[in-house]
Amino acid sequence: MKIFTRTELAETERRKRANLINSLSGYKPANLIGTISGSGVHNLAIFTSVVHIGADPPLLGFVMRPIRDAPRHTYRNIKSNGFFTINHVHESFAENAHFTSAKFADDESEFDHCGLTPEFLIGFTAPFVAESKVKMGLRLVEEIPVTSNDTILMIGEIEILSIPEFAQMDDGSLDLNVVNDVCVSGLDTYHAVSKIMSLPYAKRDNLPSLEK
Repeated sequence: MKIFTRTELAETERRKRANLINSLSGYKPANLIGTISGSGVHNLAIFTSVVHIGADPPLLGFVMRPIRDAPRHTYRNIKSNGFFTINHVHESFAENAHFTSAKFADDESEFDHCGLTPEFLIGFTAPFVAESKVKMGLRLVEEIPVTSNDTILMIGEIEILSIPEFAQMDDGSLDLNVVNDVCVSGLDTYHAVSKIMSLPYAKRDNLPSLEK
């Protein structure tokens, strides 16, 4: 068993340390966030930090890296018009999705360079990913600065939701296996999702006999 102190982590080679720390949170969701610039350029970027904020109202958040590091087209576009889309990544286009993280110029669209298709639903401003089976259109409602590392938690409210009927189970939840969602470990390793069990809502009076 290897134990790292804070000092030892700080002294680890930069890229190796980043790979390690990015792996510690476990498997992360893979999502493409779509936006549009003021000049009409369709922007797309992969994010692994999308998180559930609340169900009523329906809120999702994601973390923007420090703006000082590089031009952040996603952040600029959302601040400009207030809308963005979140699109699940599936096995069929995981490689395409990965390369949206490359640095493209302001007048270049990741859709074009990465072989993905912009789609617009019922007049929503930002582009969805046509290849995705689970997609959401959101309106920015709040941004929260994380002062400890200069990142920003962007929170949006879902205004449009598009899902395949066959993927919704009787209890309302989505079966992510049937849409072939992928998840990410570290910075660049993709995994297939495999369901192992479904359990009842946990209450004190339905607690099974659990062994150590």
